[in-house]
Amino acid sequence: MDKDEKERGNQQRRDNELLHGCRTLETGGVPVGFLLDFISFPVIKGFTCAAAETIGLGQVKNILGLQGVPHQFYLEVYYTFSKIPEARIGDVVLGLLCLTLLVMLMFMKTGLGSDDAPRYPRLSRKLVWAVATMRNALVVVAASIIVFSWDAYGYHVFTITGKTFQGLPPFRPPPTSDTTANGTVVSFGEIVEDFGGGLSVIPLMGLLESIAIAKAFASQNDYRIDANQELLAIGVTNIMGSFVSAYPVTGSFGRTAVNSQTGVCSPAGGIIISVIVLLSLAFLMPAFYYIPKASLAAVIICAVAPMVDYHVVLKMWRIRKLDLLPFVVTFLLSFWQVQYGIIGGVAVSGVLLLYNTARPQIKVSDHGALVMELSSGLSFPATEYLSHIIHTHALKASPPRSVVLDCHHVSIIDYTVISELRDVLRQFKQRDVQLIFSRLQPSVLEVLLAADLEGLRYTESVEAAVLRVEPGRLLDD
Repeated sequence: MDKDEKERGNQQRRDNELLHGCRTLETGGVPVGFLLDFISFPVIKGFTCAAAETIGLGQVKNILGLQGVPHQFYLEVYYTFSKIPEARIGDVVLGLLCLTLLVMLMFMKTGLGSDDAPRYPRLSRKLVWAVATMRNALVVVAASIIVFSWDAYGYHVFTITGKTFQGLPPFRPPPTSDTTANGTVVSFGEIVEDFGGGLSVIPLMGLLESIAIAKAFASQNDYRIDANQELLAIGVTNIMGSFVSAYPVTGSFGRTAVNSQTGVCSPAGGIIISVIVLLSLAFLMPAFYYIPKASLAAVIICAVAPMVDYHVVLKMWRIRKLDLLPFVVTFLLSFWQVQYGIIGGVAVSGVLLLYNTARPQIKVSDHGALVMELSSGLSFPATEYLSHIIHTHALKASPPRSVVLDCHHVSIIDYTVISELRDVLRQFKQRDVQLIFSRLQPSVLEVLLAADLEGLRYTESVEAAVLRVEPGRLLDD
């Protein structure tokens, strides 16, 4: 890539990030944290399992030292296994060695006992804890020294990171236009027009991905998150990053997993990481030349491996089999694109939620009059279903029967339901039977009275409503 092409790529990244940051900041400035509530636990687990497998399998090619492997998941898996005969022995040995050391240090840290011990054993335990906590950095540094030593003697048997550009990028406003390879100038308006509907869809997908990652690691590490703060931070980061040619930020599963495994417990970790990255860009980039890709792959694999949890499938099967549907949809679609997996899982969860809203449980019992107990609120999707139940059990019976509607669990009712109830009350009156409401909550009763329904009758209890009903007529109080 020549200098002009690189500069055009930087301009495009700055434009993309500025647009993404503005959209994210716009949503982060209002309380849209409720989006978190629509990402169910099965979606989170499906996403984390698929993302961990995608990232882990994607690093196998670096353990094997393979070149020319596509990034698309299915092609990546196919070409990785088909090119195993081309694996480089040095990368395989170094990668497996790094994996072994990382796993050993991880078990050493988890196997440490309490601090209730004499002084010297306690100091030894703290030393082991410190070494195990720094295991990622120590393994990478040790592997880099090994690669440097072999390279110094002329043995190039490892795949290394190679030359990277040193220095901080210039701080300047993102350009408002772009220039194509043939010299055509594309204005900012044309860039926005080219995005079209993606200008809203792409940030939404990024927000869902970020929230899913935050919720996944929050459940694993036992802490709570504020979704509004997450979105606001992403928006500010993207806008500031657009001034230094940074890629749009949505949330990184791999880097978050490394932070989690290292023991980062607060947002202060972001400050430390930022300082280290800036210092590295300014002074340490030449030292990164000898970092072997196999060691980095080993670190990433060990970081994401604990996120694969298939025991949850058996738990969902025992508790509620229907929850496996959003899990499977999220899991499978995430192998195509992580964002599509999350959106697909949220969509399936939403359909299941809407179905429960449209088909509330109605318990029907016979106490002289039919008593229908509603288990949830009444909103417009449930209107037709409620009307169908009433018509089937009462109005179409021979002879027609009176109904007591137990609304103890109903906390919400809307205009569509009111309109349907007006029609149902009219049909009850035509058939000389009664529909009586019982145990209405004050807010629901207020709505019903405000609607001025003809023939509306209600009681404080189901028993009182049943006593008021006789076949064919309503008893006076």
